Amino acid sequence: MNRIKMTLVALFACVAAGAASAQYSVDGPRMTRQQYIEQFKQLAIEHMEIYGIPASIKMAQALHESDNGNSRLAREANNHFGIKCKSNWTGETITHTDDAPDECFRKYASAEDSWRDHSEFLDNSPRYQDLFKLDPKDYKGWAYGLMKAGYATNPRYAEALIKIIEDNQLYLLDEGQPLPTLAENTPEETVKPVEVEESRDKIDVDNYRISSMTSKNGRPIYHNNQSQFVMAVPGDTYETIAAEFGMSAKKLRKYNDVYPAAAVAPGEMVYIKAKARRATNGKMIHVARPGDTMHSIAQQYGIRLKSLLKINHRSLDSRITEGQQIRLM
Repeated sequence: MNRIKMTLVALFACVAAGAASAQYSVDGPRMTRQQYIEQFKQLAIEHMEIYGIPASIKMAQALHESDNGNSRLAREANNHFGIKCKSNWTGETITHTDDAPDECFRKYASAEDSWRDHSEFLDNSPRYQDLFKLDPKDYKGWAYGLMKAGYATNPRYAEALIKIIEDNQLYLLDEGQPLPTLAENTPEETVKPVEVEESRDKIDVDNYRISSMTSKNGRPIYHNNQSQFVMAVPGDTYETIAAEFGMSAKKLRKYNDVYPAAAVAPGEMVYIKAKARRATNGKMIHVARPGDTMHSIAQQYGIRLKSLLKINHRSLDSRITEGQQIRLM
């Protein structure tokens, strides 16, 4: 980071430190999402001005990664972005179970230090440089770009950030406009926190692992149930993804149990290897949620649709109601 940027960081830190830290306490009550936004929104704007990271993205990541400032990492280590130690970290550390038991995470003296380290992490890492070429107000492009670059193992990470931004109108921060107060948000549910644990339960993220491999275009490859998949981003088609991995679109569609004319939507899991015939990771039952289909369940658990239908004695057009149990093996 150049001298001018460092000077700006120091000046902004002096102004923001009191406002950002005044209410934060390790032993205090849980923060609401609105309280966190109010406390750190000015810091998000300042980092946008210094580093070029959209304030909406910065805030959404902090909210998502820190559980609105209530996670153990945030409270005990001032780590609001879930950044792990890495080999170049020489500061204090804390162990925390995430993708694996007792992983090493960075520990900071203050929340501001965590916010600054996160910005520098994105600013200095080669794999995130294409994001800085985007329109500063393109929060969707940033969300999918972070996911494509492998920031998180959650295959719905971009969708989670976009939902937080739109539910709380955080895009107004990027435009220099004030956020509406809680009373002005209608309905009130639009500011209800989307808890991290709730999100993990919905997509069963603990079963996904990022591979050490990437595609020739730098796209992270995830593991699920002995198969591999990538996340679709805007502009993707089955043809473009198939070409990226040197296979035919027909084979790719077969791997994903879709008909020839089907399109792929951003955020969808696209398997690049054949799925297993049943769950092999200990999962035996899926309890149906609103909107579930046999195809969506097959994709979520990495199971061939034909096999899942056979296991459950169902046909492709069988209706699923909330609460029904779908066998996975």
